[in-house]
Order: sequence, then structure tokens, then C-alpha cells
Amino acid sequence: MFVDFVNGYTDHCHCLVSLGADQTIQKIMQIIKGESSFWINKNKLCLDKFEWQDEYFAVSVSESMVDKVRNYIKNQEEHHSKQTFQREYYEFIAKYKF
Repeated sequence: MFVDFVNGYTDHCHCLVSLGADQTIQKIMQIIKGESSFWINKNKLCLDKFEWQDEYFAVSVSESMVDKVRNYIKNQEEHHSKQTFQREYYEFIAKYKF
């Protein structure tokens, strides 16, 4: 797995990941969540035990949009100062008819 870019905000994170031909989103998410939880807890970065929620949201991105997605991920703090993640999520679902 190649992790291209990672950033987040207070209640979520975004990862731009390139999958190999034999990799599934489910397996990649299991690895990302498991390894990051282990590292966070091992290094005691939270007062309580860190755990991810069960859900996640994943979409594919065309090669022509990678720079735009990378820039979006990079600017999470600025972006969410104008719009909550929840609001953005619902607008995305409505726009792309998920």
C-alpha cells in the first residue's frame, strides 16, 4: 500500500492511498486503523484508549484529480472553519447520489 497524503481535523482524518491490484478497501482500512491505533496507544498520545469508529467512507479518485484531492486534504483546518464535516458529508452524499 502506498499512503500518499494524510491530514485531518478534530473528529476525522483523510488518507489518499494508492491500492495494489490485489488489495481491497476493507483490508487497507483494517491495516490503517489497526496500525495507527496500536501506535497511538503505545505512545500514549491520548488519555484514554484510542479506538476508531467502525464506519469509514471511501471513494476512488481519478489520476487527473489527485493534486486537487491532495490539496483538499492538506487544507482541512481552513476548510472546516467554514463548514462542518457532517454538513460536507451530507452534501457530498446528495451531490453524488450515494
